[in-house]
Amino acid sequence: MNVQEVHQHEKRNHFIGIMLATGAALGFSVKAIFVKLAYTYDVDALTMLMFRMMFALPFFMLMIWLEERKTSVRITKHQLIAVTGLGLVGYYCSSLLDFMGLMYISAGLERLILFIFPTMVVFMSAVFFGKRIQKEAYIALALSYAGITAAMVNDVQISGEHVMLGSVLVFIATITYSAFLVGSGELIPQIGARRFAAYAMFVSCLAVFIHFGIARGFADFSQPMAVYGYGMAMAVFSTVLPSFMLAAAIHRIGASQTSIVGGLGPIATIGLAAVFLAEPLTLMQLLGATLVISGVFILGKKKEKLV
Repeated sequence: MNVQEVHQHEKRNHFIGIMLATGAALGFSVKAIFVKLAYTYDVDALTMLMFRMMFALPFFMLMIWLEERKTSVRITKHQLIAVTGLGLVGYYCSSLLDFMGLMYISAGLERLILFIFPTMVVFMSAVFFGKRIQKEAYIALALSYAGITAAMVNDVQISGEHVMLGSVLVFIATITYSAFLVGSGELIPQIGARRFAAYAMFVSCLAVFIHFGIARGFADFSQPMAVYGYGMAMAVFSTVLPSFMLAAAIHRIGASQTSIVGGLGPIATIGLAAVFLAEPLTLMQLLGATLVISGVFILGKKKEKLV
């Protein structure tokens, strides 16, 4: 393969990575809409998360089976422990906290808070792997938090006094998700993107089932058909597909660039929330979104040079 062919291959690989990251961002963005629609049926966060994982589990079990069939290289004990920890932190803890937060705040604010994870990825990479932080990262962080503040003021005026509680829950979910991204960026090259996603999600599914079994009873399975429908939709379009796309994107373009492409997420969620949830589209919300996305754009201009 000559130099030109190598360059074309790298460009194609980068383009595919961008498209995968875009699909993952849009898929995860729709999740908040499904959750908020399900909450109109008086279902709680844990039950809704259980339905999401229950419908998603068969897909991940199938993927584990397919991945193990085509390789003779077994996952080591150390790698298995790492995948288990990342699955618990990144999908179980983050998802549960996020679902709980959505009980108190708008879908638009939830997505904006989650979207500060690119700055967290940069700072965590610096803390845990000694990567250097440049001034652009601090500017991005300041803009992001200013945007979140503007969006929170908007939600307080609309949603009431529990906005702070919901925002804190989603913020903690953002921290755990960022830790997951940083860890996965180191582990995916070792065991493969699809294999990693399948095992991490399998672990998180089991954790949710155990939690539900301890905290709830069989009667909580009895829900309106619409709730089952939203659970299935979340499983396919906001869990299975974006999880594999996210892992594949990280493998192709890295955790930092993957997180930057997620800038489509807040815009998509705000637009969908206005259409399907009748959430008001206010000037403060748009200002908050602009500030957050501007921060991540500044971060994206430097790409990997920031970390």
